[in-house]
Amino acid sequence: MVFLFHVCIVEYFGGRTGGMLGYAFGVGNTGVSFFFILSGFVLAWSTPPGSRGVVRFWRRRLARVYPLHLATALIALAMAYFLAAGTIPERRQLLANLFLVQSWVHDGSFYQSANPVSWSLACEAFFYFLFPLIIRPLRATGWRGSVAIGAVSLALVVAMPTLVDRFAEPMHADWAIYYFPLARVPEFLLGIVLAELVRENRWRGPGLTVAFGLTMFGYFMASQADFPYRYAACTVVGFASLIAAAAVADLRDEPSPWRGRISVKLGEISFAFYMVHILVIRTGEHLYRSHPKDPWPTGLLVAGAAFTISLSAAWLLHTYVENPGRRLLLRNRSGGARAAR
Repeated sequence: MVFLFHVCIVEYFGGRTGGMLGYAFGVGNTGVSFFFILSGFVLAWSTPPGSRGVVRFWRRRLARVYPLHLATALIALAMAYFLAAGTIPERRQLLANLFLVQSWVHDGSFYQSANPVSWSLACEAFFYFLFPLIIRPLRATGWRGSVAIGAVSLALVVAMPTLVDRFAEPMHADWAIYYFPLARVPEFLLGIVLAELVRENRWRGPGLTVAFGLTMFGYFMASQADFPYRYAACTVVGFASLIAAAAVADLRDEPSPWRGRISVKLGEISFAFYMVHILVIRTGEHLYRSHPKDPWPTGLLVAGAAFTISLSAAWLLHTYVENPGRRLLLRNRSGGARAAR
């Protein structure tokens, strides 16, 4: 979804095809909301009750995301120097990016610096900071407390555009609702709550088919909504239902499209794909041409090439940067290596 959203942004396709693609994937950046909810779910699901070790958790999260972040930031810098000198970040912007705090600054030259998609990692870094501090108190509230927290989180996501419109300065509204880490916390909390309800066998939501229908309906509504409501408010119910329903289907060993070998492998390299795809697209802009608006056969060829190169680069980064970097950062004093979730 995010890849095709960026394909729309760079306008590989012109004419009617470009318009149709824009209609279908102009709200593809809602995939980031799916990612934030899923992140909370996976972290809660993979953290057994009674787990301790805050620093150990933070270390494992750093090892999970930082090698790829650093590698793609260096690639982005090389691109800035050799392909687009006007995009070289200033020292403060680069430092904010490297320390994953760029999204706290309401300035596009910060939160879009170096590798632009890394703004979401700044949100994730904040989530990782919060998670070990909140998971035990949240679990202490029991499943009823989880339901209450989930309801509040859901209400906040839906109400966020209205809250931002009322309290944020108009010139910073886009940042406040989409990039600002605090504004995305309710989605992350919702994911945690979903995991707890599924774990306690208290999830009473729809099954996989209905959840997918809700997701598609919310996605369609997002394409019709005003911009502030496109980012998460329209899709949050469908995404939350889909994630929980897919987890329940796994537990019951019901048919699911995401358990096959190819799906699992693509899932393993999906983070690397996310981190590298915009760099591939932007390289193509400089080497081919910017906003070409080609007829559909040429546009399909260019978009297909960008996808294939991105997927290949993702496999290389996953194999030779992400996995070795994680093992290196988790290496203990005796020279062994710990497995990372």
